[in-house]
Amino acid sequence: MFDTIYPADSVEFCPHENLHDIFVVGTYKLDQEDGDTERTTPQHRRGQCRVFRMASETNLCHMSPSSPATLGIADSEGNITLHQWQETGLRQIQGIQIAESSEILCLSLDWSNRRTPGTQLGSLVVSLSDGSLSIWRPENGTGPLSVQSSWHAHDYEPWIAAWNYWDTNMVFSGGDDLQMKGWDVREDLMKPIFVNKRFDAGITSIQSHPYIENLIAVGSYDNLVRLFDIRKPSVPISQIDVGGGAWRVKWHPSSTRKNDLLVACMHDGFKIVSFDHLLSDDSLRTNTGNGRIIKRFDEHESLAYGVDWSYATPEGDQTMIASCSFYDHLLHTWSG
Repeated sequence: MFDTIYPADSVEFCPHENLHDIFVVGTYKLDQEDGDTERTTPQHRRGQCRVFRMASETNLCHMSPSSPATLGIADSEGNITLHQWQETGLRQIQGIQIAESSEILCLSLDWSNRRTPGTQLGSLVVSLSDGSLSIWRPENGTGPLSVQSSWHAHDYEPWIAAWNYWDTNMVFSGGDDLQMKGWDVREDLMKPIFVNKRFDAGITSIQSHPYIENLIAVGSYDNLVRLFDIRKPSVPISQIDVGGGAWRVKWHPSSTRKNDLLVACMHDGFKIVSFDHLLSDDSLRTNTGNGRIIKRFDEHESLAYGVDWSYATPEGDQTMIASCSFYDHLLHTWSG
């Protein structure tokens, strides 16, 4: 257990082959103001990215061992910063003002190349609190990043934007307007390629499966984790009530455990869900089973927000996991 000082909200392990013991934790704190005075200046926010090394994570881009591991950080003042790992620490290589105002928050970011490591830098999709999405691509494949497109995607906060790792011309988004949308970034971005309005609460998390094409996991404030075949995105092929509000979902990074999904359940701890019936892309068309919770972790005493699997080769059938919680600003490591 470790006190992160500021409230903690994100965890990411490094997927780089030589750095599997490294992870980062993102923290965020809004300074309190005197309740008797009217606010006339922008609210002040502070935060840290803390780097940890396991003794034997905000989002790391997959790169080959011949290239530096690159960390992208989205902050609460509308900025993205890129950092590279160099021997014993992070060095900033680029800073980008994404938003027009420091009052607009970056809510999420995702790298396009999480399924396909390579020597080139991936592209970023970023969601912002004003309802917009923004795509940034590296010049000549190595950087620096420059904007490709930016557009208004949701009428309320889009908590998540994520790539289709199998087709990086496509991104998904979801937010407090209770809508999940798909976008073809080559087309007119004023019109999504699909809209699913069948959610009872805001959409918080989306992740494309790294081993099964056309499959995404979607988390929502309504406690449900849903799996969708993106060829028929209006109806889930599977779902499970995980309780507490599903804030973050992450597929296991190993093909030997491709059925396992890690979930941060906000008010009800962290859970591992197994969808044992997931076999291949072809099986999605006839899939009717639902997941089952195979492990839970309840040592946190506040909002369960950040969680990730280690990419290191597990000992036995257990994988190292790091998780963090908000108001008690605690970090735990455990296995599951």
